Order: sequence, then structure tokens, then C-alpha cells
Amino acid sequence: MNERISIKVTSCPLKLEDAYNFVEDPSCGGISVFVGTVRNETQGKKVLRLDFSAYEPMAIKEMEKIAEEALAKFSITKIAIHHAIGILSVTEIPVIIAVASPHRKDAFKACEFAIDTLKETVPIWKKEHFECGEVWVNAHP
Repeated sequence: MNERISIKVTSCPLKLEDAYNFVEDPSCGGISVFVGTVRNETQGKKVLRLDFSAYEPMAIKEMEKIAEEALAKFSITKIAIHHAIGILSVTEIPVIIAVASPHRKDAFKACEFAIDTLKETVPIWKKEHFECGEVWVNAHP
């Protein structure tokens, strides 16, 4: 595993400080962080909770590929991609991406690239639980 990359798929609550502390580096002038949270509404329906599941070996492999590509494509020093699985309530955190770079622009771009690519390629699914039922959907917006 590349020491510049932190990948995590876990049923434990995600902690922002874990991702931040991993990417923090004295050579970097910028850290960009994306924190995805469970919102209380989807398409006009009240969300009670989400249930995330993943094909973990493939999810980890795909997340590693995203991180490696971000390191190659942008001038970044470190990247953390963490995703939760299991049942999450409104305001809880299913995904954190943190990127450190000598300059802010690459940190922003790499962070956006990582979350967009994760949503397109990583085998993670969610079941949305509403007041009036539930539905499995992929983790795309």
C-alpha cells in the first residue's frame, strides 16, 4: 500500500480528524476536504435513514485506483478516501475525502475528482428508508 494513501471502508463511524490527520503534511499549503452527510430529504420524500452496503474487496481496490490516479494527475502529496457502510441516520457521515497539496487549486481539483469518480465506479449501494417505504439505489446523487 502506498504510504501517501489512506483507504477505509468501515462500519464504524467516520471521523473527520482521521482523514485530516493522515493528509496533514508540513510541505502542504492546502488541505481540501469533502464530507458527505445523510440529508433529510430526497425528491420531496422525508429520509429516515440510509443503509450502505459494498462489495468491500472491489470497493477498496477501486478506491485505491482513484487515489493513485489523483496522485498521478494532480500535484498532491496525500489523499484519504473513507466510506462508511451500514445504517446511517440523518446528518451522519457516509464519505470523507481529504487531499493535501502544496497549493490549494490541486487539492480542490483532486478532491472533486475523487468524489465524482467514487460515485461513478466504486461498488457501494444505498437503501433509502422513507416514511412511506424504502428503495435500493446506487450511491449516485
